[in-house]
Order: sequence, then structure tokens, then C-alpha cells
Amino acid sequence: MGRRVAGGIAIGVVAAAGAAALAAAALSVIVARTVIIPPSRRTEDVTILAYEPDAGMILLSANADSRLPGEYSFWFSCDSGHARLGEIIAQDDRTVRRRVLGVDFGDLAAARRGRLSGWFVLSPRDLPFPYRDVSVETPLGPAPAWLVPAADGATADGAPNRWVINVHGRAVRRSETLRAVAPFRAAGYTSLIVSYRNDGDAPRSDDHRYALGDREWQDIEAAMQFALDNGADELVLMGWSMGGATVLQALTRSPLGARVRGVVLESPVVDWIATLDFQVALRRLPSLVRWGVLMLYSRRWGGFFTGLAEPLDLDRMDFVRRARELDVPILILHSDDDGFVPSTASRALAVARPDIVTYEAFEVARHTKLWNYDRDKWEGAISRWVEGLRR
Repeated sequence: MGRRVAGGIAIGVVAAAGAAALAAAALSVIVARTVIIPPSRRTEDVTILAYEPDAGMILLSANADSRLPGEYSFWFSCDSGHARLGEIIAQDDRTVRRRVLGVDFGDLAAARRGRLSGWFVLSPRDLPFPYRDVSVETPLGPAPAWLVPAADGATADGAPNRWVINVHGRAVRRSETLRAVAPFRAAGYTSLIVSYRNDGDAPRSDDHRYALGDREWQDIEAAMQFALDNGADELVLMGWSMGGATVLQALTRSPLGARVRGVVLESPVVDWIATLDFQVALRRLPSLVRWGVLMLYSRRWGGFFTGLAEPLDLDRMDFVRRARELDVPILILHSDDDGFVPSTASRALAVARPDIVTYEAFEVARHTKLWNYDRDKWEGAISRWVEGLRR
């Protein structure tokens, strides 16, 4: 082989490697920004093939969510409409026919696409309990919350005044957590359903970026202080998805963590690196993308590309590694078929701390849809765990 040919091959290899590196870098920026930028709209991944209002039926395209048994929210027409869907009547490889339990708002007959979610209950007005709107003074300003008081007589025997603070996940709002009110109220708890920075209800941060729990915990600390100022003696924190990461930060970083009696985690992010690894593998992205995303989050220069005001401490958000720092009872509810946040880290935490972690495993149910899939199992697990706190 002549020098000229060999040199041309070498230049080609270097150019190809450089192009691959540039592509991985660009993908890293896209992935990193997608995770931390609050979405302006949600992907509608289900096609409405037919709606039969007289029969109370809807025919949907088949995907992992539309095939799930149970009862779900159905958002349609770019979230301008909402319906509640019930049991599956029939399905095949391409379609799913479900019962329509009700249309809350919007024109479902004119809709063409939508998405299923686990919310189901949109407002405390839909619950058979009294409630009131309150405001929590966070470091960024007042954040709206709902307060559902314990049933009359819950503390009449001199028992502690117990509160649960419910923290929703990424890219959703506090309505997500209303499903937890009933089992906690039955156990004598007051429920505080909170908002936090950048969720669309609470004040925005200057950078308008999720910090994956690394800064949102300060708003939960403010909610803890609100509860204590209003008579709470004992606190339970419940976090859903990214809310799980957030309450673990609040538990371990706030001085008020000493007032927390226990923690419930629903489909939680226990280790952000494990979750990012899962997402990169799920999308069949190059392994370099995983490394690039971690660098963008954890280095100050990464803020130029991501918009983060400060780097994130991802090691501090790995509670498998930090398992020995946890010292209160923890209930974890997670599905092995989550599809977004793998259950591996949740299971690893349960193995690392069997003395304090109660693990309730689900199958089939997807991310934050455990209540929808098996309400009795979900509520029963919480009720048994809460009863154990009294002993």
C-alpha cells in the first residue's frame, strides 16, 4: 500500500471518528435538555379510531399504555380535553376498545389523538372529602397546594397529628398524587398536596430547568415547615417518580428530616444514573451519549448547553450508594414493567436496607400507573405500611 493511499485511509478514519464524536455530542445535548426542560406539550401517542358516545365506547390504536387493564385519564386534543377510560372490552394486535366512564371537558367526538395517564382524579373537588386551597411560602415565592384534613376525631385520643406531604413527578402537576388521599385519610392523616418550582403551578426558577430533585427539595422543605407550623407532629413524605428523588433529598438534606416518620416512593427515581442508562439503552443511543449527558449535568461549563444555572450532584442522588444514610421506614411501590424508570435501583435499595425498606412489587403496570392497574393492592400496601408505623 502506498503512502498516499495509507494516508488517505488514516484521514478517512479520523474524519469518521470525528463525525461520530460530534454526533454523540449533539445527541448528548438533545437528551440532556429533554430531561430537564419542562415540556410545553405532551406527546399524544394514541390514535382515536372511533368514538361511540351512545354506547360509551372508544376504539384506540394499540400501544403499551392503551392495552393496560384498569382505569385511566385520557387527555386529547393537545390536553384541551379530558376523559376517564375504564375496562378493556376487546382488543387485537392493532386496536383496543375501552369503556368511556365520562368526559370531563373537551369534544371527544372531534378528537383524533390523545394519551393515557394515571391521574384519573383531576381535582380534590372530585373526592368525597373537604379540602381547602393553601399557599406554601417557598424560597422562590408562594406555591399553591391543596390541604385535605384528617377525618374528624382522628387525633381525639391524643394520638399525634399526622400529615403526609405528596410530591408529584416530572412534567406533571399535583393532581397526580390525589390518588393517595383516601388510604392516608382512612389512617388518620392530613394530606398536603404540593406544587414545586417549574411545574406550571409554583414559581419558576431563573433558569426554568428541572434539577432532578437537587434543588426542588427546598420547596418540599418549605412544605414540611408549613405542616409543622399548622400543627403536624409527625410527617410522612410520599414522592412519585422524580418526586421520589426529591423527597429523598429533603429527608437527608433538611434539618426538618428529623420530623419525618416514614417515606413512600411510587415508581421512584432512586438513582438518576441508572435511569439515564436505561433511557439511553431504550433508545439505542451510543454509549458515548450517556457519558456526555453526565458531563453536561455535572460540570459548570455544561450549563452553556443545558441552561442549568448550577451543575447537578448526581452522586448525591444515588440512594443505593447512600443507603446507609437512610434511617426511617420506607415503602417502595414499583412495577418491573415501568417502561420509564427501571425498578432495578428500587430493588437494589430494598436489598441493601431490608431493615427499613418494604418493597411492593408490581408487574404489567407502567410508570406511575400502579393505582390504576391494581387499586386494591396499591391502597392495601399503603394501609398496611402506615399501620406498621404506629407500632
